[in-house]
Amino acid sequence: MADTYVLVHGAWHTGAEMEAVAGHLRKSDHIVHCPTVAGNNKDDDRETIGLEQAISSIVTYIEANNLRDIRLVGHSYGGMVISGVADRLTDRIKRLVYVNAFVPLDGQCLNDMVPPHYVGLFDAVAAANNNAVMLPFEIWRDAFINDADLELAKSAFAKLNLHPYKTFTDKITLKRALAELPVGKSYVNCQQDIALPHSMPWHPRLSERLGLFRLVECNGSHEMFFSNPARLAQAIAEAGRD
Repeated sequence: MADTYVLVHGAWHTGAEMEAVAGHLRKSDHIVHCPTVAGNNKDDDRETIGLEQAISSIVTYIEANNLRDIRLVGHSYGGMVISGVADRLTDRIKRLVYVNAFVPLDGQCLNDMVPPHYVGLFDAVAAANNNAVMLPFEIWRDAFINDADLELAKSAFAKLNLHPYKTFTDKITLKRALAELPVGKSYVNCQQDIALPHSMPWHPRLSERLGLFRLVECNGSHEMFFSNPARLAQAIAEAGRD
């Protein structure tokens, strides 16, 4: 049976980087949308765009395309976005799928969930780049795409773009805890992901905030969208099915 997926990318990405995974899902006749979140389009103002604009851009996309019964998938920072979208468009969502993604509590920002050394790095980079942030390649290569060879790591890194730092520091407003939303929830845990240290893990530290949820685990890094899109698509399909 064909399902409708909306894949929401993480920081530094656009919808284009989700297309490899989307292509594998489409081979199973699913309908897949890969919008780019406000703040990551080429000409967006990265100095001023914050989390509210990011969330609203996906709300607008869903409403403009009249999408319903969707599997709303968020990767990494995209977890912040889909959490805000779900709070506003609960009746349009069949299931939330977090892929090594942030699961916020009301009043939290992304920086509240990362190690202090990341916050220090982001603060310094943002101060030098008009409040936009980018990862150094060395961190990207070893912590984010550790399951790829150097050539793939370099080619993937070249596709990334500066990210608006306000989306990391703005606090989210949720009318209800995510665990209370009357939609299905799933968490995909890529087991070799060390973008967050294993002392501050994605799962179960963040996933358990979903309350009752389906857990799907697979081998791979934080950036399986590049390194193994076929396997990630399979995991997302397992997480998204009824």
